[in-house]
Amino acid sequence: MNDDNFLSINRLVEFGLGIGIAQQMVKSMNHMMDNTQMPKVQGVGIINTRQYYVAIDGKSAGPFSETELSRLIAEGSIKKDTLLWRLGMPKWDMPENIPDVLRLIALAPPPIPTKESEA
Repeated sequence: MNDDNFLSINRLVEFGLGIGIAQQMVKSMNHMMDNTQMPKVQGVGIINTRQYYVAIDGKSAGPFSETELSRLIAEGSIKKDTLLWRLGMPKWDMPENIPDVLRLIALAPPPIPTKESEA
């Protein structure tokens, strides 16, 4: 039998072993990538969580995540004239000028009616 022929048994075994090793390498790399922990760096785009600062009583409070900001909006702590800032913004601004915050306001439930508002 000629060893130069691709269909020879030696070449087929080598090819099969190469495929098997490659599959094991891919499986090992995928497992490693699935278990890799990315560092959380605040204010950097590694993790898609925006941190906001809120001006309350003339003082900066925060940073607040979008979830915490939603809670402050629902509680009424953030009003239309409240100033906010996050990394990447050139200056403090009102919620109506920040699309992400405006979206959170639109998703917030309306205030619970009181007996005076029902009358």
